Amino acid sequence: MNKALFIISTILTVSIGSTKATTTLQSSTTKIQTAQDSTRLAELDQYWDQLAKTVIEGDYEGYGALYHEDAVVIFAGGENKTSVPIAKALAGWKQGFLDTKAGKRHDKVEFRMSQRIGDETTAHETGLFLFTSMDRDGNILSKGVTHLEMLLVKKGNEWLAVMEYQKSKGTKEEWEALGG
Repeated sequence: MNKALFIISTILTVSIGSTKATTTLQSSTTKIQTAQDSTRLAELDQYWDQLAKTVIEGDYEGYGALYHEDAVVIFAGGENKTSVPIAKALAGWKQGFLDTKAGKRHDKVEFRMSQRIGDETTAHETGLFLFTSMDRDGNILSKGVTHLEMLLVKKGNEWLAVMEYQKSKGTKEEWEALGG
């Protein structure tokens, strides 16, 4: 009987110790993951801030520099769904940047993310952007919310978009639901 209790006691002690070691290891891994996520998210927040800043300033070259040279932009929100290289998308946006830089209009973009997945060198960001364009008198030329997915890679210390997917038109309510 004492031998049976000893064996059961030993098994329980080993099981509890093993479970505690696994829990401690998982807890340490979670803390490391959380720290890595915090760093990545802070860097990506800076990326989005820089992207928005280039639009406000009409900085065409700066905007383009935030994309990988082989990046692809997908437009699926309108009738003419298409996928184009970033160079072609930038060419279509160039006049807006030049007009903003010249003070002929005022463009602004804001981003709000609903899902952020990634590791130290990759990121998939899902959310919305609100683009507003006004003439120099403050009259709205265009304003709209768009569902967005962005795939990014980190090269050195720099995040670059490799895919921008403008999925569909969003609503003011969806924008407000993501807070700010």
